[in-house]
Amino acid sequence: MKQAGLGIILYWILVIPHVKVFTESIMLLHMLVQLPLLILAGWLVGDWLIKKFNSFFTAWNTDGVPGMILIVFITMYWMLPRALDEAVTIYYIELFKFISLPLVGLFLRDSWKKMQTLGKGFIFLNYLSMFALMAWLYIDSPIQICNNYLETQQKALGWGFLVITIWMILYLLQAVFTDQSEHAE
Repeated sequence: MKQAGLGIILYWILVIPHVKVFTESIMLLHMLVQLPLLILAGWLVGDWLIKKFNSFFTAWNTDGVPGMILIVFITMYWMLPRALDEAVTIYYIELFKFISLPLVGLFLRDSWKKMQTLGKGFIFLNYLSMFALMAWLYIDSPIQICNNYLETQQKALGWGFLVITIWMILYLLQAVFTDQSEHAE
């Protein structure tokens, strides 16, 4: 319950108008801070909700695949430059952001532990390639993709995605070249 309380507090902090406006004013903060924090808020509340509605999660998300498919679709949508742009200017898209991303955290908490190793690897490699593609798109685009953000902010976000991609590659290499026998038990 303590984690759920932290998740609710984090969510309400992100909804505070001045915090919301500040995190949405800089593209890098919007995509790589606000959106992941909304997912984290859902993840923190997720344990409590999963226990409270265990029968629903057991029946609907038995092996984690339905929840993971939902996660992939929602996060792919929020990686689109147009979605980020519209979240700043259209109120119902912003409302969708504040509802859908905590759901991603909730279903991530439920689905990840239920997924098989092969499925986890597939999801990880999918996000690795998506982040690399987004890095390339934002860094190398000769035009301004988002109307609400400057081209320099767009390039900074691209470099942020590149850093995340490099971290993911390093994590993957570390996992391949270290002994994982303790984790398998």
